[in-house]
Amino acid sequence: MEQKPERLERIQVAAMDEILGKPFKVLNDGFIRVIDYLGSDASIVQAARVSYGKGTKKVQEDRGLIRYLMRHDHTTPFEMCELKLHLRVPMDCWRQWIRHRTANINEYSTRYSIAIDAAQTTQPDEWRTQAVTNRQGSEGLLETEKGKTLTRKEKEIQDLARQLYEERLSLGVAREQARKDLPLSTFTEAYWKIDLHNLLHFLELRMAENAQFEIRQYAHLIGYEIVHRWCPISWEAFMDYRIHGLPLSRLEVELVQALAAADKNQAIRLAKDYGWLEYRDGKLTRNIERGEVEEKLKRLNLTIPWLDKD
Repeated sequence: MEQKPERLERIQVAAMDEILGKPFKVLNDGFIRVIDYLGSDASIVQAARVSYGKGTKKVQEDRGLIRYLMRHDHTTPFEMCELKLHLRVPMDCWRQWIRHRTANINEYSTRYSIAIDAAQTTQPDEWRTQAVTNRQGSEGLLETEKGKTLTRKEKEIQDLARQLYEERLSLGVAREQARKDLPLSTFTEAYWKIDLHNLLHFLELRMAENAQFEIRQYAHLIGYEIVHRWCPISWEAFMDYRIHGLPLSRLEVELVQALAAADKNQAIRLAKDYGWLEYRDGKLTRNIERGEVEEKLKRLNLTIPWLDKD
């Protein structure tokens, strides 16, 4: 007798259904909201086992499998889950966002529609100073008194740009040309659909401390407010292995082995052989890789041998 395939129901996650369509505010006038989702932790397990239905595995075994997949970079099962978001984001932040070319995107068109009348603003105590070692980043804050002047001028230029834009439109200038002097602080909107594997890669980069503050706020919200609800076991594994884990290169392993053996001289010799310890006028020259190694040694509560005075 021919067996009919089992009827499958769409996987639903109650915690996600509760927030469908709900806007989460970001920055002063931005937001993120979930439009739809496909799959859950169960979908990842199902794909990994190449089976249908829930099967007979226990939750604890499912958790172990997901953690194994994450730990060993078996990424395909995570592609079985997809998330569609509606975003409002400043254009300068959006420029970084769309560098992640692994999503499906449909953006608000200012050729077809009037530009959104909202711009990201900066409070007087929020102006950041340029980082010394990271050429594309920031560190520290400008004095609030100086910030007050910058915030006032920011509002002036945003208001003027909007006024000029609307004046052009009123005179019949085409939208595609009238928009050209709008500032990068102007908000845009988009629908953004991405699978979980590529979403986690996005979050790993954009939640990092060296990511720009503005996009980091969006990434944190997506991770902690949305992915955490949607695929909690995958999120836990992601945080354990990708965010709070500590990958070591062969060179770093050899260095840690020397330190574990209390052989400070060997550790220094290794660092010199690796080209990490070059001096100029009696001072260590800047070396990006050495700086990253030093941060890892700090996390491991290990002495940085070339800085140890004992």
